[in-house]
Amino acid sequence: MALLWLVLAVAAGPYTVRLGEVTQAGGDVTLRAPTESARVERLLNPTGAEVAVPLAVVWTSRPEGEQITARQQQAARQVIVRLTGTAGTPVLSPDGRALTAVITAEPDGGAARLAAVATEAASVAGTSVHLAGPAIAQADLDAAFTRIDGALLAVALGGVLLILLLVYRSVIMPLLVITGSLLALAVACAVLYALAGPGWLSIDGQAQGIVFVLVVGASTDYALLLVARAREELAGQRDIGRAMAAARRATAPPVLASAATIACAMMTLVLTDLPSEQALGPAVAIAMVCCTAVSLTFLPAVLALCGRRVLRPHTGARPGDKWARLARTLEHRRRRVWIGCLVLLVAGAALAPLLTQTGVPLHQALPAKAPSVAGQSVLARHFPAGTASPLVVLAPAARSDEVRDRIAATAGVAATAAVPPGPTGGVQILATLSDTPDSARARDTVARLRASLAGTGALVGGQSAQLADLHQLSVRGHRLIMPLVLAVVLAVLIILLRCLLLPLLLVAAAWVSLFTAFGAAALLFQLVFGSSVTEPAVVLFSFVFLVALGVDYNIFLVHRIRAEAARHGTADGVRRGLAATGGVISAAGLILAATFAALTVMPLLYLAQIGCIVAFGVLIDTLLVRLFLVPALILDLGPRSWWPIRLPGDRRPVTGPAPRSGDPSRPAASTPTA
Repeated sequence: MALLWLVLAVAAGPYTVRLGEVTQAGGDVTLRAPTESARVERLLNPTGAEVAVPLAVVWTSRPEGEQITARQQQAARQVIVRLTGTAGTPVLSPDGRALTAVITAEPDGGAARLAAVATEAASVAGTSVHLAGPAIAQADLDAAFTRIDGALLAVALGGVLLILLLVYRSVIMPLLVITGSLLALAVACAVLYALAGPGWLSIDGQAQGIVFVLVVGASTDYALLLVARAREELAGQRDIGRAMAAARRATAPPVLASAATIACAMMTLVLTDLPSEQALGPAVAIAMVCCTAVSLTFLPAVLALCGRRVLRPHTGARPGDKWARLARTLEHRRRRVWIGCLVLLVAGAALAPLLTQTGVPLHQALPAKAPSVAGQSVLARHFPAGTASPLVVLAPAARSDEVRDRIAATAGVAATAAVPPGPTGGVQILATLSDTPDSARARDTVARLRASLAGTGALVGGQSAQLADLHQLSVRGHRLIMPLVLAVVLAVLIILLRCLLLPLLLVAAAWVSLFTAFGAAALLFQLVFGSSVTEPAVVLFSFVFLVALGVDYNIFLVHRIRAEAARHGTADGVRRGLAATGGVISAAGLILAATFAALTVMPLLYLAQIGCIVAFGVLIDTLLVRLFLVPALILDLGPRSWWPIRLPGDRRPVTGPAPRSGDPSRPAASTPTA
């Protein structure tokens, strides 16, 4: 089995890098829902062919502040002729200190086309040239995701390796665990590449980054559980083959339940109307299948080959002793502990409204040194901020004058211009907005404009209208996805634990800790960045991950508690379960938080926000919910935790000491000795 996986690793390894070849930087934003902007797009482009993207060329006098001369205006006109092949007149700013002309860039022109434009425009003597608009913004987005596989993977693996070295205090075991994670990642990337190449699955840079950190984190967590269980088995028998087989059998149920929870929760995203969100669900589901396969086949085989020396238990004090002491402390103060934890969680959740979902313009999400950021800043200083990407209003010819008057009278519209009739047969009116096209204010202007044009038969399209429709669809999708995710997670817990009350409490705890993470992240964003504004998609992705991952660790804990409680009673089951899972799951939580925190090094605000929120949530769940709230709550409820059933262990006297540290899946028939 190990040899088969190694052969597969050699074949799949290159796709960890090659996945970027089929990755879209910004994802597919085509609106397939019957929105107004989508109707305009279909009318203007009935064939669905790729269309040229607007690009604003801005000249400012050098030194900035001087007036643009007539000679410079003439030189700029000649530049436009050379770039477009047609005559054009650059627009002089009201202050006379800048010129701009909006041309188009082919969608596949890339950086070479933009560089050629900048070089040609630089021929206007005595001026500085800046590029703004969707074309240069897309190029900067491409650059932000360039070599995502290298930088992100290096940071994530570096953090994981450091924690593993501290956990195992050796080199061989961390290297084996990392090897398993890299193998799972390579296989996942190969499958995603095979699906994305023919266009069966759309992968964007955001999905690629999330898949990278999730595969590394989840694979490492599952490896920790397997290794811990293998050490527990080896303490009771000499045959390493049998010990590994028993460890795999014991680890499989919680690992499969964990992977199924994450995969099923993410697959609910296919029900959204946004293509980028739809694609993330299958991508993560595929990744979780690869993680599970490697964890339950490759690692047991390799560990069995390595022998007892690699898997030998720690000497000295038993690893579970401190967790057993914590369990006894919780038993004496159980009600005060879970109430105190709940108060802390609610206090943190009270800050969640600070995390507003009004959206972040791309020029604010990109690095400050990105060319499009500087270009948009210069453009907005001298011209209306929406100059590079005006709205397109399609109006009936008979009412074109009325429609144009209404557009001009709408707050937020800086200028209008009519263009010759296109394929629609109607009149096209361009409306330049005062605000950046992808800002919240621009969306408000779109809403006011549509309300003003109601009854005229006019349709509003263009970038700002498309983004307004995207935002509305995203918010509407949340109302469907969030309850569905909770229902999916609840169903998995009910099937795993075969009871009703405790799964309901676990989902409620995950819900509260989720909003606590939102509140903590919002406070951090406000202190560090001066703003806690984010995108609806960031909130949605963070919600799905935190609910799934929050319940994920409780699966490992409560599954072990239930197994122990079935033999020894609920109170003793909590002591044994916490003693067995304390060290391994705490380490697993720290590793998963570290891998998601690696997203904060990415040069795009959206990914950094997701990484920060999920890292906070995982730490809250690991260090507060799982260690204190859930055990104390089960101790306080006692046998009622398993309602409507009653476990056999609660009908018998409690006997036997707590087991040694291990993973959460096996009831301890006897206490192993080192």
